[in-house]
Amino acid sequence: MLGAIIGDVIGSRFEFRPIKTKEFELFVGEGHKEASKMTLKEYKEDCHFTDDTVMTIAVCKALMDCNGNYTNLRQKVVQEMRDFGHRYPWRGYGVHFQFWLSGDKPEPYNSCGNGSAMRISPVAYFAKNLKQVKELSLMITDVTHNHPEGIKGAEATAVCIWLALHKKSKKKIKKYVEKYYYNLDFDYDDLVKNYRHKESCQESVPQAIYGFLISNSYEDAIRTVVSIGGDCDTMGAIAGAIAEAYYGIPNDIKEKALKFLPNEFNEIICRFKKNYN
Repeated sequence: MLGAIIGDVIGSRFEFRPIKTKEFELFVGEGHKEASKMTLKEYKEDCHFTDDTVMTIAVCKALMDCNGNYTNLRQKVVQEMRDFGHRYPWRGYGVHFQFWLSGDKPEPYNSCGNGSAMRISPVAYFAKNLKQVKELSLMITDVTHNHPEGIKGAEATAVCIWLALHKKSKKKIKKYVEKYYYNLDFDYDDLVKNYRHKESCQESVPQAIYGFLISNSYEDAIRTVVSIGGDCDTMGAIAGAIAEAYYGIPNDIKEKALKFLPNEFNEIICRFKKNYN
């Protein structure tokens, strides 16, 4: 889960400012600031957590609070996502999701956006088997993203993380994804040259998975997807979550990234690490 959050923080400053190279400083800025106190320059140029991190934390807390009984998981996810969304506004939420956060009766809105995939990473650490990965992924996803592509994007991401956690090779992960989810026949140089900002699952999740597959370390996975361009914070979250499960995360990167998070998030991460990681 922390891998997704770090990918979000690193990718945040490149979301609408594509860099198209792996040569960049991972962390820029002094650390956590409330969104309302950030200047426009700081928001554009400094690292910060976005809605990807907020919703990942919300999903993690909902799963932990279930204590292994997921009967009411959908209700808990809705409650936590709305609570965290209200407490941490101005973090880059999509228009439809903002209406979902503020509406009296939150209902799914047939979205295929990659917001379903960026928040799903905790699932892999709670599921007992691959079947349960898919069941929990659906329950977390369809409260908002009930479009088939939105459901598929989240499930593909969660499955990749679970397979990586269980020591499956990249070859096997790629084969599984191509059999059940997406074609991954990309060329890195072509993506760097031609890929542009896409927010649908079908146009960003495969590229993020590919970025992980061609990487050689956690850091390289993040640098790779950022260099591809596009929705860099979300692609960083997706690739980062898989890369964490496969490689682990260097301690220096963890320490720097945690400085960009509020205490509440760090406390939830510590609880998660102690009991579920």
